[in-house]
Amino acid sequence: MAESRSTLNRDQIVSALAGIVGHEQLDTDERALREASVDRFKKYSAAHGIFDGPIPAVIAYPRSTQEVAAVLRFANDNLIAVVPRTGRTATEGGLETVVADSIVLDGSRMNAILHIDAVDMMATVECGVPLQVLEDELRSRGLTTGHSPQSKPLAQYGGLTATRSIGQFSTLYGGIEDMVVGLEAVFPNGTISRIKNVPRRAAGPDIRHIVIGNEGALCFITEVTIKVFTYQPENNRFFGFLLDDFGQGVDALREVITSGYRPSICRVYSPEDARQHFAHFADGKNVVVLMAEGPAPIVEATAGAIEEVFDSLPHDRVDSSLIEQWFDHLNWDQRSIDAEKAAMIADAHLGYTTEVSIDWSRVNALYEAVMHRVRTEFRRASDLTMLGAHSSHSYQTGTNLYFVYDYDINCEPREEITEYHEPINAIIVEESLRLGGSMVHHHGIGKYRTPWTEIEHGSAYAILAGLKGAFDPKGIMNPGTIFALEG
Repeated sequence: MAESRSTLNRDQIVSALAGIVGHEQLDTDERALREASVDRFKKYSAAHGIFDGPIPAVIAYPRSTQEVAAVLRFANDNLIAVVPRTGRTATEGGLETVVADSIVLDGSRMNAILHIDAVDMMATVECGVPLQVLEDELRSRGLTTGHSPQSKPLAQYGGLTATRSIGQFSTLYGGIEDMVVGLEAVFPNGTISRIKNVPRRAAGPDIRHIVIGNEGALCFITEVTIKVFTYQPENNRFFGFLLDDFGQGVDALREVITSGYRPSICRVYSPEDARQHFAHFADGKNVVVLMAEGPAPIVEATAGAIEEVFDSLPHDRVDSSLIEQWFDHLNWDQRSIDAEKAAMIADAHLGYTTEVSIDWSRVNALYEAVMHRVRTEFRRASDLTMLGAHSSHSYQTGTNLYFVYDYDINCEPREEITEYHEPINAIIVEESLRLGGSMVHHHGIGKYRTPWTEIEHGSAYAILAGLKGAFDPKGIMNPGTIFALEG
């Protein structure tokens, strides 16, 4: 936590913002402010009504880029911390307020689809457009974003871009960084910057990536233009295989990918993780899930390669309809979030994840090291009800590992984070960095992986720190996110 450096009190902040955006675009309800002080990272304590951190002064809902610029200029001039948000599906503490009387700047009311171009294959949206809304509109025109994170029904484009998100079809379509063509963002001094939409350019460094993934620590994203693709679900082919060895499954994925094929879904689940998704057929084995999509000839070629690779391995085949049914119910929405909240309170039970990335040659070593350390070093290992992992996003050079852990909670609600999630998360991060991987694959650093930011980047950290110094010299943008709080 950090003390506010502003000389303005809460009432003065609210009054000034009312003059900028209007009273009707401000929320000062105490319950809303408490809930705005945390994100899903503290879902268990928040579900018990515990909000120990500093509470923001106000939630502001701008309706235009110009209003965003005016709010940021006011905050910058008066040293008021700002936490940008759209969608509110963050999981790593990135939306948590750590400075008293911060402004939570919510872009969800900037929700217009501005343009869809089926010739140049682009769509331009304001930051508050929900991914599901754009996807539904595109599909009505025979197009798709290709982006499908589990948060798809709730996530919005500003947050998706700011957190460098990824979706379930990433092996074919890429992450959000591969989809963004151009964008508009506002920096804390009120400067509005637009990066134009072009297929590619070599006019210096790719400055899109100063904004993509900045997690609100450098600027506020107001508009995004993304690529779109032809939607051809009639060609989809689903595959499922049961294998005895996790490493064998990873090797099979590597062979498919490095041979040049790009299934849209490409996953292998450890037996523990598979049990919670595929209990009706997993039978204690590792489960491999794949889907080929696109034009029919490409799908057929990809399907043939998948079958050739797995025909060379001892395996059991899974009925493809079971895989398709699983995928149709994978995403979570507000109803599933509410059900999860009710269950965690009733059962004192919770599940969490930590996702990292690693080269192909070190996947097994990372998996085994984490399993061993958590089982032998975690003080509350006896409370674990599940510890597993899956690979779900693969590349020519490596893959991700999505570690999943569930536990019964035998402590006070406010201690859950420090007693369970933080020590397990630390082991996973430490082992990933030790083996040369990345400590975070797609959820972002937030405020709870900042202790490792400098280790993650090594000698390149100076470049990252230079961006913060250049674009947010007063340090008002999302304090504690990506960059650790000073003092």
